[in-house]
Amino acid sequence: MTRRFARELALQTLYSVEIGHHDPAAALAQTVGEGHDAAGQRAFVKELVFGTLEHAEQSDALISSLLEGWTLDRLPTVDRIVLRMSVYELNHQRQTPRAVVINEALELVKKFSTDDSSRFVNGVLAHASGLRRDTSCRDSGSEPA
Repeated sequence: MTRRFARELALQTLYSVEIGHHDPAAALAQTVGEGHDAAGQRAFVKELVFGTLEHAEQSDALISSLLEGWTLDRLPTVDRIVLRMSVYELNHQRQTPRAVVINEALELVKKFSTDDSSRFVNGVLAHASGLRRDTSCRDSGSEPA
């Protein structure tokens, strides 16, 4: 299982939780099951799902602050979930480069959302990524490049 496919499974699980109001553990078990190889990738899916859910309020606050003329609840469900998952990754999965997180998010919305979603998601995540970079530099005492 590739990390891209793992992100797709995480998206499907989070969608099931949000739309179907399913228990996250049950939704994860149903989505991932035992049919997928690479236990490490299953662990990555689990981390994305539970990390995204655990930090949803924090992610929503950041995303909402970056929306111009929109509210979070007006966004297509897939876009909202992809943004939450990506903001979680940007802030808590720091081993994954920002550009990779953004690119993977764009691929997800191109595949699962509307035609206009990729430009919108790219803009929000570019701003969110810049905020992470500025915060990281301030925390380390260095200036952004």
